[in-house]
Amino acid sequence: MKKVVLILITAFIGLGAVAQNDDVIMTINDTEITKSDFLQIYLKNNNDPKYDKESLDEYMDLFKKFKLKVAEAEAMGYDTIPKLVNELNGYRKQLALPYLIDSAKNVALVEEAYERTKTEVRASHILIRVDPNAAPADTLRAYNQLLALKQRIEDGEDFKSVAMGKGGSEDPSASSNGGDLGYFTAFQMVYPFEDMAYKTPVGKISDPFRTRFGYHILKVTDKRPARGTIQTAHIMVSASKTARKDEIQKAEDKINEIYEQLKAGKKFEDLVRNFSDDPSTNTKDGKLPVFGTGATTRMVPEFEEAAFALKNNGDFSKPIRTDYGFHIIKRIELYPVPSFEELKKELEAKVAKDVRSKQTQSSFVAKLKKEYKYKDKRSKGIKYFNDILDSTYFNGMFNAADVKNETMMFSLDGKNYTTKDFAKYLEKNFRSARRGSEISEVIDNQYNKWEKEAILAYEESKLASKYPAFKALITEYHDGILLYEIMSDMVWNKAMRDTTGLKNFYEENKADYQWGERIDADIYECYSQASADMVQKMLKIDTVSPKMILDTINMNSELNLRHRSGKFDTEKTRFIKDQNLKEGVNKTFENDGKYFVIDVKKVIPPGQKEFDEAKGAVTSDYQNYLEQTWLKELEQKHKVVVNTDVLYSLGK
Repeated sequence: MKKVVLILITAFIGLGAVAQNDDVIMTINDTEITKSDFLQIYLKNNNDPKYDKESLDEYMDLFKKFKLKVAEAEAMGYDTIPKLVNELNGYRKQLALPYLIDSAKNVALVEEAYERTKTEVRASHILIRVDPNAAPADTLRAYNQLLALKQRIEDGEDFKSVAMGKGGSEDPSASSNGGDLGYFTAFQMVYPFEDMAYKTPVGKISDPFRTRFGYHILKVTDKRPARGTIQTAHIMVSASKTARKDEIQKAEDKINEIYEQLKAGKKFEDLVRNFSDDPSTNTKDGKLPVFGTGATTRMVPEFEEAAFALKNNGDFSKPIRTDYGFHIIKRIELYPVPSFEELKKELEAKVAKDVRSKQTQSSFVAKLKKEYKYKDKRSKGIKYFNDILDSTYFNGMFNAADVKNETMMFSLDGKNYTTKDFAKYLEKNFRSARRGSEISEVIDNQYNKWEKEAILAYEESKLASKYPAFKALITEYHDGILLYEIMSDMVWNKAMRDTTGLKNFYEENKADYQWGERIDADIYECYSQASADMVQKMLKIDTVSPKMILDTINMNSELNLRHRSGKFDTEKTRFIKDQNLKEGVNKTFENDGKYFVIDVKKVIPPGQKEFDEAKGAVTSDYQNYLEQTWLKELEQKHKVVVNTDVLYSLGK
């Protein structure tokens, strides 16, 4: 059921405009849901929508259950829980961002971002940390400290040495990388850093510039055309950074043997299946997700460089080492940077969420002032605050309740914003004031921020009435949050907390939880008949151990034998299915080009699973039981009416 919930929540993202005067397709209690509301959700959740009666009924049943749970959450007051209110407000802020920018100026930022995706920059930096709200004296000190470091470099000292040395960079990673950040592209650094990196020529050092982390200088060491993204496959022999030397040597010997077999003509996919230690890819021909410098997925630098060095599809690398072990990489497909049209929507979404979009807010606020007939009346109010505020403000000593004077500071769309409103902002935001500044400067800065935030907040309050798509999104986020919370309480977590109910459910349904036939065995997986014959001979020696067999067979090659021990289901374990294994050492058999010798300690007949053995499956089934029981109660409690004539008219 969780999967259905998540699908429904996902389906509600990105809804279009809601049509007016729609037919009502469903009513739950007193809430009406229109035909266009339902259709938008249905289309979003179905790549291949069908409009036959069976398909529509099936989806309406899911939708009705979803809305029943939301109605119950509202009836229980979930929509007033502070945690959930704050969560929804956070989403509202994010969703509002694209509506609170200057669209024309935003186009330029999107185009700039695309141009930058076509180039990768490699840069090193030196950071001197300074708090965003540091006093002017501290800010100046950091700036001058960075200027002095820059001068040392310009006088001939090595950038890396200065970054790593005493009094150098305050970025913790500089002690190991000398400030080298590797290659990056648009959106992978904070915007001021990205902007400076792209504007600084190769080999040059930038002037000091500020980000939220402090002051930086950077040196651009290279710029290259973006390599795009790549899909690869790999064979991995694991060897962690902390492995013993002998373990690392064995892993290296094994990868080199695999490499020799690959060069001799063995199929890459067969070698992956037989020898790769990566469980996430060794059943998928070794295939990894697409990655690259500008991609969501990135690889460790050694892997990335070796992958992009491959010239043609199908080429494979020599063994390389990373912190995870040794790899042989095969190139599957190289994808160049997509066209602007292909990337446009993705870039627009990224720009809207990124700090760069705030550059357009000032011009947007100017447009809002004109639209809403803004009137500036700040002069008397500013003078009032200059008279009553002093340096104790920086310590949070100002109390808005002490402001008795209520004077209009500006008006917007007929609404007055007064000295009392500004006083509340001052009290709440004293930490954002720069200590050590003149109080008049602080008041001016705080006023400008307050006025801008107030105007944007007013516009945000109007978005639902101005933009039906925004209203639909907020509604669905609201429903999704409530759904997740009430499902957690009434089904998912309840099943795990209710240990008595869970055990009773198991007792009532224990016949459903059975083991198939299993064997407790040592399995020797050999890659030649000769190795299997040797295993058979050694197993006749009473004192021999699996480790002794493994060390002997793999003495000259790590590829001869693989050993596994434990309990195996004879029906669900692919290579032993239908083998009719008996206790003791069984005859060698071949499966998928490999030879198996299996020493069965015990044949375990089918039988009842104990509660602890079946707990995962029991919990899942108990959750389903709780949900179905709960839904029956909700159907009795909440009135739902579906207009089937409207439902079946969809697609016509």
